[in-house]
Amino acid sequence: MNIVILRGVLSRPAEQRLLPSGDVVVAYEVRISRDDGPAETVPVVWSPPAGRWLLDAGDEVVVTGRVRRRFYRVAGATQSRTEVVAAAMARAGDGRRVRRLLEQAMAAASP
Repeated sequence: MNIVILRGVLSRPAEQRLLPSGDVVVAYEVRISRDDGPAETVPVVWSPPAGRWLLDAGDEVVVTGRVRRRFYRVAGATQSRTEVVAAAMARAGDGRRVRRLLEQAMAAASP
């Protein structure tokens, strides 16, 4: 089972990429504050429904999805990146939507 739930602040503006397939992928960096140490930054990619990716740096968000490690080649060397592939994202202040995202994630985690 591979389920992730994140709550944090977008640390930089979204980066939109158009894939050769014609799909749009939006890349975010979510900064997660910790009580016991320094903040962590988590890369998140999302293929949002049209018009839903309009989130900006400083927005507090909730993300549900899965962890993925992808491999690619740069200058003849193999590189890897671990990131969260978002199934859904919502502004943390949107209580109804956040509850729905969490319910869906918990349902997916139930046997």
